[in-house]
Amino acid sequence: MEPHGPACPGSVLFGCELTANTKSYTFQVDQEDDSDHILALSVVCLSDGAKDECNVVEVVGRNHENQEIAVPVANLKLSCQPLLNLDNFKLQPPVTFRLAAGSGPVHLAGWHRISKD
Repeated sequence: MEPHGPACPGSVLFGCELTANTKSYTFQVDQEDDSDHILALSVVCLSDGAKDECNVVEVVGRNHENQEIAVPVANLKLSCQPLLNLDNFKLQPPVTFRLAAGSGPVHLAGWHRISKD
């Protein structure tokens, strides 16, 4: 089993919120940092104030040809699926999370893992 959380050196808690007013959040690291950075997403969930509507969260990144791509990772609705466990879904920064549909608020939580070569 892979270590994660506070017991793993070089891991810090990550969280962000997407709303009707803040539809995107970009996670990035300093370009001059030579450490390896991984963002491991654990949970995407609706929170207090969410309407019973579809809230679609996309991950926007780059493919192997350096073209921007957007991939939906969650479709949440208060009455049927207010939370999704992503089981430490790993992403390399820079990565943008975008609320493609709905008004949120949607919270994303996970771990920012940092390791030196």
